[in-house]
Amino acid sequence: QVQLVESGGGLVQAGDSLRLSCAASGRTFNSYAWGWFRQAPGKEREFVAAISWIGTHIGYADSVKGRFTISRHNGNTTLYLEMNSLKPEDTAVYYCAACFQCGSYYYRRSVQDYEYWGQGTQVTVSS
Repeated sequence: QVQLVESGGGLVQAGDSLRLSCAASGRTFNSYAWGWFRQAPGKEREFVAAISWIGTHIGYADSVKGRFTISRHNGNTTLYLEMNSLKPEDTAVYYCAACFQCGSYYYRRSVQDYEYWGQGTQVTVSS
């Protein structure tokens, strides 16, 4: 089991920046990929970014590429999502997730591949 807790969400204006954090506890000694997903009202949960356990593979959704940066620190127990040039369409609940079946070297983009999820943090971008 691994427990994930997100923080850092809030209300910002278009063009602003925000940094989300996700703290992991529990089975953090195992290898797993980290992912950020988001879900806007009335929409499916969607992939935002992911990073492999060893950090060599990183991926972003086209909609955030060049604006968002995923990273992990503190012995791989903290995940970050640096969000710049925020747009109203970035408004959503943001979730971090862990993919144990991804192993050490890869990540995945599908919601179904992630076994553990945080409770989410709201990001609202006003125009």
